[in-house]
Amino acid sequence: MHLSNRQLFLQNLAIPAPIADAIEIEKASGIYLFDVTGEKYVDLVSGVSVSNVGHHHPKVVKAIQDQVDKYMHLMVYGKYIQSPQVQLAGLLASQLPDNMQSVFLVNSGSEAIEGALKLAKRVTGRTGIIAFTDSYHGSTHGALSVLGNESMKSAFRPLLPDVSFCRYNHPEVLELITEKTACVLMETVQAEAGIILPDENWIRAVRERCTKTGTLLIFDEIQMGFGRTGKLMAFEHFGVVPDILCLAKGMGGGMPIGAFVSSSEYMNMLTFNPELGHITTFGGHPVSAAAALASLQIILEENLLSNAVLRGKQFVDILESHPLVAEIRQVGLMLAVQLVPGYSAGKLVKILQKNKLIVDQFLFNSTAFRIAPPLIISAEEVAWVAEQVIASLNELKTL
Repeated sequence: MHLSNRQLFLQNLAIPAPIADAIEIEKASGIYLFDVTGEKYVDLVSGVSVSNVGHHHPKVVKAIQDQVDKYMHLMVYGKYIQSPQVQLAGLLASQLPDNMQSVFLVNSGSEAIEGALKLAKRVTGRTGIIAFTDSYHGSTHGALSVLGNESMKSAFRPLLPDVSFCRYNHPEVLELITEKTACVLMETVQAEAGIILPDENWIRAVRERCTKTGTLLIFDEIQMGFGRTGKLMAFEHFGVVPDILCLAKGMGGGMPIGAFVSSSEYMNMLTFNPELGHITTFGGHPVSAAAALASLQIILEENLLSNAVLRGKQFVDILESHPLVAEIRQVGLMLAVQLVPGYSAGKLVKILQKNKLIVDQFLFNSTAFRIAPPLIISAEEVAWVAEQVIASLNELKTL
């Protein structure tokens, strides 16, 4: 008996949560997803901030095709000089502060976090780590150890020792940062908590305290990097520079790649005592690196940063007055639409999908939903999408 893709999906594919109404996608282009029946959906999730330059961008596709025609995987550990890696690291470093010129290419955001934590311990010789409640940094063991939600990790303990948690935007963290602290790890803007922006005075005080105690400050910009906030990196909004920067998601233009970035002085410490202080077979895969280089060029050259600012504000202007909207927290094209008490974001997500809009909820905020379309979205498309969101909110109101 011939099984359908849906039957095989349910029978053979391991997934992290059961989804009864999974959509079978046949193709994607720009801000749109197309299912096997030809129905068109607007992607307001961007693969969780991955598809910043849109789906199937022709320049990214060409870069992939050109690189495949030359070579794919060769060898890691720096044995070969590979042009896609070199060009990507050079362009990225040119856009970052002077203390962030060494790029370690990895496969994913979780691995970027793992590498950053190891680097902080290696540089400082310390073990203490400070992270924040309602933070999300990935699901590998080290990343899970600094994830700020106990329900997602209690089944997997024991995890890393010497990890302390503080409330985001709360001054208590300043007292906990001492000469025993290896690093403070934070999302520059908290994503899964529901788009929580840092207080500028607070984040600057954290930076000053880290500098005073010799503690490394790590920014997780895995969701917020590569133009999502209207700046190439979110920390540019706040006048604070980290010691280590973690990147992934929007970096690859749809291909898997990540990085942790720091100074050459720090990163060179992974080359001795021991050698091969962090290694990865596929990190910086040349095809992914070629796609990432093309994607970064698109973001810088095609006004996607300014478009993110304008289109994000346009969403807010249209949606904020709806009676079911309590608040919209927004930076660039990353929005959390907070519903008034008594209305279910989960029910609204289903209504939106029925109306051909793909949105999702936050892991640690059940009363809001996320709007984060590709950065290429036009003013006309935002106006149409917002009209459908309003219609969906009205439908929710009648339930």
